[in-house]
Amino acid sequence: MAPDISLEDIRNETTDLEKVPIEEVFTSLKCTRKGLTSDEGEKRLQIFGPNKLEEKKESKFLKFLGFMWNPLSWVMESAAVMAIVLANGGKELKCDDDELMIFIKEVEILNECRASLQIGRTLLVLRDGKWGEQDASILVPGDIISVKLGDIIPADARLLEGDPLKIDQSALTGESLPVTRQPGDEVFSGSTCKQGELEAVVIATGVHTFFGKAAHLVDSTNNVGHFQQVLTAIGNFCICSIGVGMIIEIIVMYPIQQRRYRDGIDNLLVLLIGGIPIAMPTVLSVTMAIGSHRLSEQGFITKRMTAIEELAGMDVLCSDKTGTLTLNKLTVDKSLIEVFAKNMDQDALMLHAARASRVENQDAIDASIVNMLADPKEARAGITEVHFLPFNPVEKRTANTYYDSKGDWYRSSKGAPEQIIELCELKGEALKKAHEIIDNFANRGLRALGVARQTISEKSKESAGEAWEFVGLLPLFDPPRHDSAETIKRALELGVNVKMITGDQLAIGKETGRRLGMGTNMYPSSSLLGQSRDDSIASIPIEELIEKADGFAGVFPEHKYEIVKKLQERKHICGMTGDGVNDAPALKKADIGIAVADATDAARGASDIVLTEPGLSVIVSAVLTSRAIFQRMKNYTIYAVSITIRIVMGFMLISLIWKFDFSPFMVLIIAVLNDGTIMTISKDRVKPSPLPDSWKLKEIFATGVVLGTYMAIITVIFFYLAADTDYLSDTFKVRSLRDSPNELTAALYLQVSIISQALIFVTRSRGWSFVERPGFLLLAAFFAAQLLATIIAVYANWEFARIKGIGWGWAGVIWIFSIVTYFPLDIFKFLIRFALTGKAWNSMIQNKTAFTTKKDYGKGEREAQWAVAQRSLRGLTKAEDAALFNDKNHTELSEIAEQARRRAEVARLRELYTLKGHVESMVKLKGLDIETIQQHYTV
Repeated sequence: MAPDISLEDIRNETTDLEKVPIEEVFTSLKCTRKGLTSDEGEKRLQIFGPNKLEEKKESKFLKFLGFMWNPLSWVMESAAVMAIVLANGGKELKCDDDELMIFIKEVEILNECRASLQIGRTLLVLRDGKWGEQDASILVPGDIISVKLGDIIPADARLLEGDPLKIDQSALTGESLPVTRQPGDEVFSGSTCKQGELEAVVIATGVHTFFGKAAHLVDSTNNVGHFQQVLTAIGNFCICSIGVGMIIEIIVMYPIQQRRYRDGIDNLLVLLIGGIPIAMPTVLSVTMAIGSHRLSEQGFITKRMTAIEELAGMDVLCSDKTGTLTLNKLTVDKSLIEVFAKNMDQDALMLHAARASRVENQDAIDASIVNMLADPKEARAGITEVHFLPFNPVEKRTANTYYDSKGDWYRSSKGAPEQIIELCELKGEALKKAHEIIDNFANRGLRALGVARQTISEKSKESAGEAWEFVGLLPLFDPPRHDSAETIKRALELGVNVKMITGDQLAIGKETGRRLGMGTNMYPSSSLLGQSRDDSIASIPIEELIEKADGFAGVFPEHKYEIVKKLQERKHICGMTGDGVNDAPALKKADIGIAVADATDAARGASDIVLTEPGLSVIVSAVLTSRAIFQRMKNYTIYAVSITIRIVMGFMLISLIWKFDFSPFMVLIIAVLNDGTIMTISKDRVKPSPLPDSWKLKEIFATGVVLGTYMAIITVIFFYLAADTDYLSDTFKVRSLRDSPNELTAALYLQVSIISQALIFVTRSRGWSFVERPGFLLLAAFFAAQLLATIIAVYANWEFARIKGIGWGWAGVIWIFSIVTYFPLDIFKFLIRFALTGKAWNSMIQNKTAFTTKKDYGKGEREAQWAVAQRSLRGLTKAEDAALFNDKNHTELSEIAEQARRRAEVARLRELYTLKGHVESMVKLKGLDIETIQQHYTV
């Protein structure tokens, strides 16, 4: 590196200080091993900035105004101005507090969920030739710092001379095991020193560190949620519909019909007040808020409420491995232990390995071995420890010298397999077999550990002892959580494809995928950059490779971010789970970022959802809950679009054809009662979709237009029968309303109110609306609102609203008319679905119970078809074998599925090969508190 490199070049990252010789680092940074002076530190602080990550502040006032800056709010505000300026005093609009309510709810959630990325701690820094405690925020490139056991490294640095360190950087890179860093190697900000003590020179601080770049990726990600896009689209559709209706009214009423100015304004207000889905923001937000509370009871904390509807549509879940799918805790795979010593079994091998391990102040490997014993005390039971040799980078093994109750002296050792093999002077077939086993472990992503023992006849700790005997090999791995396999299986059943994204080695990722049943079609991160790609995937575009892969290994933050980005470009709704800083950018970029239990603050801050329970099992129940919540919101949007079309078209035709001026105040009463009733949809009883659900605007608009048009035509027909004929009065023996405009207003009000609110029962159901029982609150609210509406129509005599009571006779006629005209709504719903998907009639077939008091005869056939579909979905049936199941009935398919399930259960139980695993599983099944009793595994 050229010596004329400036500090500005280093700040702009035009030079690479990570891999150059350490002396060039000092030359480039213009510093020495004696550190910087205080004055130089101040100057560099002005150049590089403080060693911290600033959190962006958001104005709550601007956030509040943002809730009112959307098309629906503009129209509501315009209607309010029009009513105040042009209408008479009796025609006032209600004051809506939707924006304030949503804003308060958002602030409450965000205040509880903010996570700080600040680095606020002190450490030893060499300044002015003296070591002293300094705040980490003043560090600059060129500073000399001291790194010792337990320290969280405050900045990216290069290690100076001394013994190697063990660094835990799982929170940054996802690596399960602590890594060994030699003098000259780089250590990352945010990682933790697990062993050793060394000095280091700082090479990057703040946003220029590995940690800071990950945080920058988080800050640079600004996604516009699907919910906001859909809300805007639906709002624009309703506004355009109202606008078209108002333009037609203005053109016809004034130039052609020469209507009075104030009458025209009243009719325009009818369209504005009745057509705007005023309650939409409130209904959808309250539905999500109630759903958010329900999810929190399941251990699923939602920071962003709109993430609920995106979770319902999630079809790809990218999961981090370490600490998410696995325990991030080393374990010995007892089923793969290889014993070499004669007259010794696996338990004896484990005992010798435990005797060569510490029982106190353990590292990860010692803890995993000792915990495999039925009782950890067995590691020292019946023996007296004389001398323990700790692990060191030179010998790469541990050893324990001890004597037993008989006074015989022994020495047990464990460590790197090559060191143990050399220690035992293994030869011939035994050596060949050992290497084959080690290679097999490596191919499966397992870390091998050798174990040896010897007899010490001299009974002295200084004695070299007899010849070492090679006892065997232990495979170490990070085991999957006990519920991960079942979670992935259930996710696949729900149509969610799970991909593993890990910073660990490819072999480890494949082995974990094999154990979890999620596939081994995984690739290294280099394949994402077009480097080192196999011939089998060289011709596959990166986007398609990411879509088809089961996972990727050896990835860094930018890789995870790119994977999520490519999946989103392929129109997938992508979820991402993680727990470390390395997951934060992808968590932020994903449609649904999920921080698992015990996640770092950075991961929690970047996520949309935080789990309070370990593992992923809570996600499955959350997906089902979110789909039920989404179904309620989707039902309401169809209802809102239908009502807009129905109000605009119906009242526009009545106004223009009959020159009838309906009261804006009565439309306001309809809107108020409708909004009050529709709020209860947030707790309605619905069936969640078995597959990912999403906003299908084509279906929403088509259904809304057809149903709204039908109801508008029915209203026009009713008005014609009541205003121009005596058909209804003669048929039902009630007085005629032809010469009473105020009574016509009351009759029209009741008919519009009944059919408008009854529409929600049609839009909330996928089958026959009179079969799928709604929630009690919705049903009670409907009858209460319509009872009030009927009383108003019967008794009201309000001159300012131009309404006069019609009596109970006409009220009964209108109820009969509304009930008769209600039933075709279901038929139209089926016709629309058939036109769009060709599957509408399934909804009718699936509800045969509507026409019989007997059993649902179509259920068996449907379940058989579902079983075949699920088999194909999960890859259990080959394409050429699919025809074998066509002639199977539901009973036969169920028996086949049950046998397969039992075989899978047997395979799963084989994984629970340890006493500890068995105890934990039984404790979980019995609902006991594992945290309280986890230290008491005894036999």
